[in-house]
Amino acid sequence: MTSLRYLGSVATVAAIATFYFKVIHVATATVSTTFLLAVLVISAFWGLRYAVLTSLLATLTFNYFFLPPIGTFVIADPQNWVALFAFLTTALIASHLSERARSAAMAADRRRHELEQLYGFSQQLLSTQNILELLNAIPALVVEEFDVKGAAILLSGTQKIYYSDLMMQDVLGRDELGKVLGRGEPVMDATRSLSFWPLRVGVRPSGVIVIAGRSFSRETLDALAGLIAIAIEHVQAAEKLNKSEAAREGERLRSALLDSVTHEFRTPLTGIKASVTTLLSDVALDTDQKHELLTIIEEGSDRINRLIGEATEMAQLDAGKVALNFEPHDIGEAIEVALERRKQELGRHPVDVTLPPDLPLVRMDVVRIAEVIEHFLTNAAKYSPSNTPIHITAGFADGRLTTSVADHGPGIDEFEQSLIFEKFYRGPEQRSIVPGTGMGLAIAKAIVEAHGGTIGVVSQLGRGSVFHFSLLAQS
Repeated sequence: MTSLRYLGSVATVAAIATFYFKVIHVATATVSTTFLLAVLVISAFWGLRYAVLTSLLATLTFNYFFLPPIGTFVIADPQNWVALFAFLTTALIASHLSERARSAAMAADRRRHELEQLYGFSQQLLSTQNILELLNAIPALVVEEFDVKGAAILLSGTQKIYYSDLMMQDVLGRDELGKVLGRGEPVMDATRSLSFWPLRVGVRPSGVIVIAGRSFSRETLDALAGLIAIAIEHVQAAEKLNKSEAAREGERLRSALLDSVTHEFRTPLTGIKASVTTLLSDVALDTDQKHELLTIIEEGSDRINRLIGEATEMAQLDAGKVALNFEPHDIGEAIEVALERRKQELGRHPVDVTLPPDLPLVRMDVVRIAEVIEHFLTNAAKYSPSNTPIHITAGFADGRLTTSVADHGPGIDEFEQSLIFEKFYRGPEQRSIVPGTGMGLAIAKAIVEAHGGTIGVVSQLGRGSVFHFSLLAQS
C-alpha cells in the first residue's frame, strides 16, 4: 500500500505536468495552483510524507517545464526564484496543516468510537446483579465491545483470576497481576502488547484489569477501569442490601408467623384445656353438657390440625415439593368439592352458583383447585354478615377460564389489595375480630401460580369483594 501511494504521488505530478505542457498552455500561476491543490488532496487523504514527496516533485517539475529557461533546472529571473520558493513553502505548510487537521479528525473519530464502546460496555455491565456472573462476564465483554485479543481481571482479596479465554491463561500468571495490584499503578508492556490497569473507586485499588492486543489512550483505560470498578461496587452493594432485606423480611415473617400461630393455637387450646378440666372434675354433668364439652374438644383439635396442615402445605408449596395431578376437568367439579367441604362454614350464607353450559375443560389438579375455591369461600363466610349470599361464577374469554367468588363483606381498600395474598398478612382491623393465620390466600396464590394461572381481587369499601383466578383452558 505504501509503495502504491508513492507511485500515485509521482503519477499525479506527471499527469498534471503532461496536461499543461502538452495539451493546454496556461499561465504559470494556474499550473502552480493545480500542483498546490494536488498536494493538499494527497495530504488530506494519504498523509504528510506523501504530500512532502509530491511538493518536492512538483517544485522540480514546475521549474523544469514551466519556468524559463524551459527544459533546464536553471532559473534566470530572480522573480522566478521567489515564485518557486513561495510555491514550495506554501505546499509544505499547507501539507503540514492538512495533516494536522487530518490527524485531529482521526483522533476525534477515534475518541467518539471509544466513547460509543464505553457506553455500550456500561450498558452491558448493568445487565447482571450477581457478582460472580459479573466477574465471569467482564473479560468476555471487554473482548467483544473493544475488539481486543483477550482480557483478564483480578480483585483484591481473592485468589481467582477471571480470563476471557484459555490464551490469556497462558500469557498471564497471578504473581504478575498481584504485583500490579500491589503497586496500584498502571503498567504498559509494549513487548507483549499488554495494558495492566488498576480498578479504583476512591484511593485504594480494588482490582486490576489486563487487556491484550490493542493500545488505548490513558483516558479511555481510566474510564474503562472506572466503569468496571463502579459496576463491581454496585453489584456488591446490591447483594449486601438484598441479603439485609432478606434477613429483615425473614425476621418479619418469623415474627408474623409466631404472632399469628400463637394467637390461633391459644384459642382452641384454651377451649380444649377448659373442657378437659371440667370433664376431669367432680362436677356432675348430664349427657348434653358432656357432649357439648366433647364437641368443643373435637372442634379445637380439628382447628389445630388445620393450622398445622396449612403451615406444612405453605412450606411445601414454597419449596416446590407439592406434586400436582394434572387432568382435564370441568370447573364445576372443583366447585362441588369445595362446597361440600365448606358446608358447615357456609350454613348461614346462601350460595348462588352460575356456570354457563358450554365452559371448556381445564387441565388442573381438581383437588388443589377446589382448595383455592375453599379459601375464597371461607374468607367470604368470615367477613360477610350472616344470611348475605355468596356468588360463584365462571366465564371463558381469550383462551382462559376465570372463576370468581363474590361476597357482601366490608370490602378491602386499594392499599391492602396488593398485600392480602402475601404470607401471614391480615388487615389491621380484622386481626382482633376474625380468627385466621393469613396463610389461606397465600396458599391459594401458590396453587394457582403452580398451574400457570393468575389470581387477584376486585373490591370496593362497603360493597364487598370479588376474588378470582384464571387458568388456561384446553383448546
